[in-house]
Amino acid sequence: MRRFLPWIILVGAAGWIAANWLPPKTAKDDFDLTRFGKIPVLVGGRVKPLDTAARNSLLIIHGKQELRLEGGRRLGAMQWLTDVLFNTPVADQYPVFVVQNAEVLGLFGWEQSDRKYFSFAEFAPFLRQIDEQGNQSDKLEAVQRSAYQSAILNLRNGLVLYQRLKNSIQPEGTQNFAAELQEFESSLPDALRAARERESAENVDKAKLNEVAELIQRYEKLSEMAYILAVPLLGQDGDWRSIGDSLLHSVGAGEIHLAVSEYAMIGDAYRADDPSLFNQHVGRMSNWFIKEQPSATKRTSFEFLFNRLQPFSQSMALYVLAFLLACASWLGWNRPLNRSAFYLLLLALAIHTFGLFSRMYLQERPPVTNLYSSAIFIGWGAVIVSLILERIFRDGIGAACAGAIGFITLIIAHHLAGSGDTLEMLQAVLDTNIWLATHVVAITTGYSAMFLAGMLAIIYIVRGAFTRSLKKQTADSLARMTYGVICFATLFSFVGTVLGGIWADQSWGRFWGWDPKENGAVLIVLWCAMILHARWGGFIRQRGLMIMAIFGNVVTSFSWFGVNMLGVGLHSYGFMQKAFLWLVGFIVSQLALMAIAAMPLERWRSFCTESVSARDEHPQISSALSAGQTPGR
Repeated sequence: MRRFLPWIILVGAAGWIAANWLPPKTAKDDFDLTRFGKIPVLVGGRVKPLDTAARNSLLIIHGKQELRLEGGRRLGAMQWLTDVLFNTPVADQYPVFVVQNAEVLGLFGWEQSDRKYFSFAEFAPFLRQIDEQGNQSDKLEAVQRSAYQSAILNLRNGLVLYQRLKNSIQPEGTQNFAAELQEFESSLPDALRAARERESAENVDKAKLNEVAELIQRYEKLSEMAYILAVPLLGQDGDWRSIGDSLLHSVGAGEIHLAVSEYAMIGDAYRADDPSLFNQHVGRMSNWFIKEQPSATKRTSFEFLFNRLQPFSQSMALYVLAFLLACASWLGWNRPLNRSAFYLLLLALAIHTFGLFSRMYLQERPPVTNLYSSAIFIGWGAVIVSLILERIFRDGIGAACAGAIGFITLIIAHHLAGSGDTLEMLQAVLDTNIWLATHVVAITTGYSAMFLAGMLAIIYIVRGAFTRSLKKQTADSLARMTYGVICFATLFSFVGTVLGGIWADQSWGRFWGWDPKENGAVLIVLWCAMILHARWGGFIRQRGLMIMAIFGNVVTSFSWFGVNMLGVGLHSYGFMQKAFLWLVGFIVSQLALMAIAAMPLERWRSFCTESVSARDEHPQISSALSAGQTPGR
């Protein structure tokens, strides 16, 4: 049984992954939202499938990519967006907006409300009031806003986004948009003739002219409100228009774009609850995009697959299981459980790698372009180095580090995705692939190594202070691993910082400007150098090495997140108020571990003086304690 246990666990995990990767089945008599979700659109400067637009919009408004309704019913993001686009009376009743601030609830007289999810219909009477309060809050810097001001601003932004979505494909409240467009198209020749007659002072058909003028005003509003640009211009790569803008241009062209007509038919069929007609026009739209926009269609189809598979969520679950197996291997069944953890980590890493390279393909950029992708890459790099250590030492420590760091970094990435599209367009200064592939990758690789060294140190402290499992052989292995990883981190942090200076010189005309991010990067290099020099000079031994490695977590986390929270400098790409308390909590936890590590060794369970076995296994510690010394300073 022990011999086959690793393979049984691996096959079980692979079967679970395969089951999640199977495509969902759509009933013939149901709306084909899967195919509809693959249709390309332009949102936020990037071509993406409607499914991504739905997921990101719901995430921004609701904080999740799925909506839970009364009775336990779950509504997917694509179903929600389809209702918003084509069936607003139903969508307005969905409890999608999140409000937890008591002052904001009090603004509407809901002080006693124990709910946190509300519908658009409930906020409709207060839209002007919310807009005024939100505008006042928007004038303040993020660091200056109170909890109430941040909450009302978030609510205002969510309501604005929701109303823009409702007016992206057709004017809100439209019942038969296809018929309206047919009438508009048929009246264009007469309206143009009437306009020319007015210019020549001849008899004017004012009725026709006014009728078309009213529709044009309607479509101007649709153009101004639209969040989704759904109409690509043929022969002009990357140029898209909104439905409203396309209708305005059709006045001069004399005909309506095919995509606009198909969207109208799709919306009418959806409101009429006619899945057959809906699927027919979705198919026509999809085939037209395949013919006219093959590159965009191929990329958005892959992005739809990426959204459905959610590789990072699946690898997170495998990392947790591998970590538990690695920890269990220290208690018994060492070899089979250790191998099981290692195999699971290889599977998790493969899925993690698929997700990482999928993002690179979709964005056409190196792996690190923003904070979200940095968390993905840092975890990926740390897992690889941890698995190399595990392959060398085979003691479960590398596997435990890989599972813990892989899970933690992906959780961080998950929370960083709350702002919407993680494949967002880059700021101009970052839009340089060569530097993203060298400086940014080198720096984040240094981050990976520093966090891995800190994780090894945490294992040393926890096992030594709270258990009797830190034997001399294990302690020596941990010390060697930590020292080697810090050397690795020093190299990449130094090289990455120098490359960053060269990039800064090309971008801003100076190699070094004492920008907060630059200072954070050099702090990592200096701290690594201090650790190595203290070790070489004999100022620290094992325990001192571990204490300094844990403080490396503090330095690295500040350089990674803390600089952005300052809200100043050329490298500050957004204030993250929500992450502030988490960063403070993390730093406090690291300082607490350092304080525990600094306790006299006789208080460590693995090194306590009452333990005869500890004296036998660590004679150097026993003699040092007898002499009143503290080994491993």
